[in-house]
Amino acid sequence: METWRRNLYVLCGCLFFVMVAMSMVMPFLPLYIQQDFGIEDPHEVTMWAGIIFGANFLTAGLVSPIWGNLADKHGRKIMILRSGYFMSITVALTGFAGSLWQLLALRLVNGLVGGITPASTALVASSVPKEKIGWAQGLLQSFITAGTIMGPLFGGLLADYIGFRMIFVFTGCILFLATLVITFTVHEKFTPPEKRNQSSLRQDFDMIFSSKKLPALFFVTVMIQFALFSIVPVLPIYISQLLGPEGTKVALWAGIVQAAMGIANVAASPRLGQLGDRYGSQKVLLGSLIMAGVLFIPQGFVNAVWQLVLLRFLLGLSLGGLLPSVNALLRRATPTHMISRVYGYNNSFVSIGSMLGPMIGGFVAGYISISGVFWMTSAFLLINAGWVYYSFFGKRAVQESEPGI
Repeated sequence: METWRRNLYVLCGCLFFVMVAMSMVMPFLPLYIQQDFGIEDPHEVTMWAGIIFGANFLTAGLVSPIWGNLADKHGRKIMILRSGYFMSITVALTGFAGSLWQLLALRLVNGLVGGITPASTALVASSVPKEKIGWAQGLLQSFITAGTIMGPLFGGLLADYIGFRMIFVFTGCILFLATLVITFTVHEKFTPPEKRNQSSLRQDFDMIFSSKKLPALFFVTVMIQFALFSIVPVLPIYISQLLGPEGTKVALWAGIVQAAMGIANVAASPRLGQLGDRYGSQKVLLGSLIMAGVLFIPQGFVNAVWQLVLLRFLLGLSLGGLLPSVNALLRRATPTHMISRVYGYNNSFVSIGSMLGPMIGGFVAGYISISGVFWMTSAFLLINAGWVYYSFFGKRAVQESEPGI
């Protein structure tokens, strides 16, 4: 088997288990805070849950460009191993936190040392033939999404038997084993860049943001994460409203709604990635953004849970074309010696979207309405589609020929 193909398959399998492990306990963070730290006030619980959940994204967003710069200088595999081994330690220690401040500190540290997903994405992007980059990124994204879907299911089952604290320890063990597999099975032919291709973070920033297409892709990344996370804090409440006062099994229906979108995303990502390779990733990106923006509108008007499940499934199909297209376009617009740095910056925008989504979504739901969250997200996605059209299909974009970045 070709080295790039073996690396891709190994990373797909390992990241699946990594995402299963990392998502096993985070959905139950409020319960962990409530049961293990004795916080009973619901408002205090949700406040701490939001702060602790977002802490990881805050520090990850700050240091991602630094890790990306080092990856371009010293190799992408070493960054995967650095992240995997250190994360296995910090996540396991989270299960022994004695106070909420210790829990917060460990989440901040986890964000600092993390980055296994962007490092893996960069390694795949740098080794896969350019004509297959869309398919490869779609396949990788489908395994990441599948792991994220399965994690809460396993976490809910394990919590009843071993408790929340031991889930963190179990997660750390899975991270360690997955990183160990990558250590001995993934091979990277890395050639250090020439000195003339090495630059400071300030120079990288100037080069990247002097491009027209890369900032547009970064903003798309923010909107993707925003769309994925904006409704998460209020989804159970919305479902309980749809079920009515006699409705039961809200948690079950919330899981079904999330799973419907995730399953569709897994099924669509590789196929849409292939279409991007064949017809242009920018076309798939634009079509997926428009479809996603349109599909958010009726979600605010549904009057039955099954309607929401159907619409979220269709949304998952369109979202499946976003991240693979963005990653493929980033690769094609980036010189080989800067791949990890560009993906590092993009991961910073992933973190921004992941923080802003639940924060703004919760604010809109509280002060306007839950339906308003869907309509707000739709507006942002459609505006973003207009920006993508201007950046990639506008008259000026067609006339211009950018020499890389």
